[in-house]
Amino acid sequence: MDEVLEAVDVVADSGFEGVVTWLLRLVGLLAVLAGLGLWLFTDMGLLVVPAVVLLGGLVLLVAPTVLLALAELA
Repeated sequence: MDEVLEAVDVVADSGFEGVVTWLLRLVGLLAVLAGLGLWLFTDMGLLVVPAVVLLGGLVLLVAPTVLLALAELA
């Protein structure tokens, strides 16, 4: 976790925090849409894969905001 916070701190110091945040949110949104597509439009008997993709997308949507807030507090 310390390495992730250090990487976020470097990004925040470089001034590209807004770009990185929106890029991760875009990837998270695409992952959520891909997970929904796998779940709704395919004949997958195993629902674990779409669930993992959906959860990963949700984490990518929320994680940049949380990590930048933690980096500013530290």
